[in-house]
Amino acid sequence: MKALQFDRFGSPDVIVLRNVLKPEPGPGQIRIAVRACGLTPADWHVVDGLLADHLPPLPRGLGLEVAGTVDALGENVTGVQTGDRVFGPATFDGPTAGAAEYALMPAWARIPEGVTAEQAAALPMAAETAWRALDDLGVQPGELLLVHGAGTTVGEAAVRFALHRGIRVIATAGPTRAAALEEIGAQVTAYGEGMAERVSALTPGPVDRALDTAPTGGRIDRADQPSPAGGSLPALIGLTGDPDRVLTVSDFAAAAELGVRITTEIRYDQMNEFARLAGEGILVVPVARTYTLDQIQEAAKLSQSRRPGGKLMLVL
Repeated sequence: MKALQFDRFGSPDVIVLRNVLKPEPGPGQIRIAVRACGLTPADWHVVDGLLADHLPPLPRGLGLEVAGTVDALGENVTGVQTGDRVFGPATFDGPTAGAAEYALMPAWARIPEGVTAEQAAALPMAAETAWRALDDLGVQPGELLLVHGAGTTVGEAAVRFALHRGIRVIATAGPTRAAALEEIGAQVTAYGEGMAERVSALTPGPVDRALDTAPTGGRIDRADQPSPAGGSLPALIGLTGDPDRVLTVSDFAAAAELGVRITTEIRYDQMNEFARLAGEGILVVPVARTYTLDQIQEAAKLSQSRRPGGKLMLVL
């Protein structure tokens, strides 16, 4: 099969398209013929050497979320059969991952009717992170939640989940996704200088909790400038009055310094719920552009610009 691999750490330039053996599913795994593979910032961290001490030796693959058709079943797999359309996380602890003609999956759900493979492959990481963040933050129905960086895929998923749970939402976002966020029921204001004042003007009472989904450091307006110490976290603490009412999914260094919550333990136990919500149109992660495997360098360049405008997708 064809697959993207890298055999040394570095920038996305080290990624190459190769002919390799198909992976074989282990116990509890399935193999799919991949139709779409979502790209995330985490891919570039893996290529750069993150988790290098916790994974098998190189070469390695990339692509952490996929959708496609079940091709083979490992031992002890039930409830799914060859030919089923599924989506979910791809294994990435071997020589290949999701960006390949065939991929292994440790968790999955059926793709709902009316949802394309590209739309399904955009869901797993954004949905899992957003769902987990809301749970770990402890936000309750009726409370007012500020989602900072709601124009990101995780941020928009968090807004959609929160509104579905009966939580009131103020979202900070740029012009690309502002109208879409307003359309689903969030109050939207711009990020950047004066953000705290603009948020305060939208509500007569306090912000109950705040979720930071912006890129590391909180600066999502200028990717070419360094972030100030703590990014936007001090402003979020000021709006809630308590660092324990703020959670970040990205700025872990500042969180440790400021006493803000973080969440890191990935859990894919809600895949069927994500499928249900996607089928009902409640969960949507916008797909900005699609690429073929041999266009990975072009896709990486746009992804790393921090201005992709939605999920970038490899299609096969």
